[in-house]
Amino acid sequence: RKLYEAALEYHKLFRKPTLTWTAEDTAALARGCDGVCVFVNDEVSAPVIDRLREEGCKLIALRCAGFNNVDVKATFGKIHVLRVPAYSPYAVAEHAMALLLASNRKTHKAYIRSKEFNFSLAGLTGFDLHGKTVGVIGTGKIGKVFINICHGFGMNILAYDKFPSQEIENSGVARYVSLDELLKSSDIISLHCPLTEETHHLIDEQAIQKCKSGVVIINTSRGALVDADALLAGIKTRKIGAACLDVYEEEAEWFFEDLLLSFYY
Repeated sequence: RKLYEAALEYHKLFRKPTLTWTAEDTAALARGCDGVCVFVNDEVSAPVIDRLREEGCKLIALRCAGFNNVDVKATFGKIHVLRVPAYSPYAVAEHAMALLLASNRKTHKAYIRSKEFNFSLAGLTGFDLHGKTVGVIGTGKIGKVFINICHGFGMNILAYDKFPSQEIENSGVARYVSLDELLKSSDIISLHCPLTEETHHLIDEQAIQKCKSGVVIINTSRGALVDADALLAGIKTRKIGAACLDVYEEEAEWFFEDLLLSFYY
């Protein structure tokens, strides 16, 4: 009971209200500022852009590479938009590999098991990445780094991009194929492409059906690249062996929520 009361008191004292640019009224907070800095789940719509301009804003700075959350057509001739196209490609690519390794070797489960002094290896062995085929969708800065990491593991690398990289083609490290061939041939698929109308739900029910049974899906790009319902169905039927997700299609409504200690309620 005392722990419960202490948790509630802590929650009241330190939980701070969050502010987003998803509503027109919050844009008034930019009054007197030359610019605003937004992140991936801040919805910068046409009404917000108009309000920002009224308040004297001249610049929208994105601290991310993608700009799918900004109505760029509405900004034309009104406000400049800046982004970070080289958003630490090594950090993101290394994180994608870390997710794959953790999922494959069950590092998270092994950690919990060893804390309980259970050192059984049952169910934790995973498989060798060496010799496996990885399909990389999107070969921009992050995709290129991820390809090089996979090459270091001795993996066979397939790539798909609407605009193939001459550098990758000349290197011989990866081979460009059609999206269908990549889906059908890959043991692991990693997404490194931007979210556009064309790539929305790139991995949907039909795409999953084309994949190998037990395929591993990695997404460190944008949640809506993957149809969450189709992904869940694929996991339940074991068509998908594992999903390594740094992003989730429905994360926007939770992104700004401080759920610290909310389990006490």
